[in-house]
Amino acid sequence: MPSGGQYQVSTAAAAAASPRRRASLYSLTDSSDVGPEEEEVDGPPEIPTTPLKRLTCSMCKDEKVVKELIIGRRVGFYKVRGEIGYGTFSRVKLAFHALTKDKVALKILDRTRLDVQAQRLLTREISNMEGLQHPNVVRLYEVVDTPCRLYLALEYAGGGDLHTRICDGGKMPDNCCKITFAQILSAIKYLHKNNIIHRDLKAENVLFTSRGCVKVADFGFSTHVTARDHALDTFCGSPPYAAPELFRDECYQGPPVDVWAMGVLLFFMVTGSMPFRADTLGKLRHCILDGSYAVPPWVPGPCQRIIKGMLKPLPQERHAVDQMLGCDWLLPVEFPWPLLGPEAPCPQGLLDSRPGELKEEEEEVRAGLEELGFTLEHIRNNGPLDSRSPVTGVYRILLHRAQRRRGCETAPVVRGMVRDPKREGLRAFRGLRHTSKFCVIS
Repeated sequence: MPSGGQYQVSTAAAAAASPRRRASLYSLTDSSDVGPEEEEVDGPPEIPTTPLKRLTCSMCKDEKVVKELIIGRRVGFYKVRGEIGYGTFSRVKLAFHALTKDKVALKILDRTRLDVQAQRLLTREISNMEGLQHPNVVRLYEVVDTPCRLYLALEYAGGGDLHTRICDGGKMPDNCCKITFAQILSAIKYLHKNNIIHRDLKAENVLFTSRGCVKVADFGFSTHVTARDHALDTFCGSPPYAAPELFRDECYQGPPVDVWAMGVLLFFMVTGSMPFRADTLGKLRHCILDGSYAVPPWVPGPCQRIIKGMLKPLPQERHAVDQMLGCDWLLPVEFPWPLLGPEAPCPQGLLDSRPGELKEEEEEVRAGLEELGFTLEHIRNNGPLDSRSPVTGVYRILLHRAQRRRGCETAPVVRGMVRDPKREGLRAFRGLRHTSKFCVIS
């Protein structure tokens, strides 16, 4: 690796050997600033006037910033800090956006370690996350692509994960379970509505924000299906959360697999232990196929019924998400936002819009972009419908910030018992019967 002196020599040599360029890194060019002929102009150098110009200038000329880019302390517009997690093929580091100052979780994947199957899963993960915008789903801001590594700039939750919270503090109180599980249900309802199956729901992939909002994360095994009854055949996820049909090595439908995993999650939350436990994978498989588990008698009856409804061995008998949202255990939970989440606005809507046509949050985003130095030409030139663009990253971060400011991620509340038997969801739930002979209540 070159020393600091070599950086200075190479930078000076490059400046002397090549004519001055106005096009900055990542093609963040404004065509209105580029004339037909770029000639050297005598006089003092132009002083960057906007945060964007100052940043792109420092990334090209500042010796310290260039060195940080080379050694990985900076990735694109992100300043990289300490490690906060790791996976089989990836590491996750905390990072800051140099312009907006927002924290992000930077997922780093080493291309040299990815086989063909892992590459396919990664492509699918990015594609599935591209259009997701829901208060209970981790957002993808930007993808930075390099020859050796791929970086996913993701929403940073900051409140830890469900697995750590229960292992450290034990089972959760009833109202806390309701609020947490209702948000997981809301996320899965949104994913299934968009024909996306998660396939790796587990406590480690349920995150919390500092304000108590739940975030479903890690879409590495997710898949997009053309219809709810689309047949899948790949074993995915963690064995303790895997549905029986996955162990039978047969085709399966996606939604019931996610529902089973939610049943395991709820059992874990209310009891502090897993419903299916064994010393070996073979014994665990046998336990899950037999459906042998016991719900402690101190678990509230309505909660016991919803657990049994999700952990039915036959997928066609398991509860649907709408049935669970309408059960009497969750009816007291009130969401401050629509369950399906807002429609994701298109960045192109900022182009040539007339006064009064944009929503309040979009007006705020456009003002933020202008303050940082982004113009409508930047949006046109960088195609922010694609996540592989720094313009997209800034746009999505500013949009998310504006939506949070308007309460889109306020945690649900429990208002007390609902005594309206005419509620459609409650009526549907009371018409269900649990008939599994494998469930034993001790």
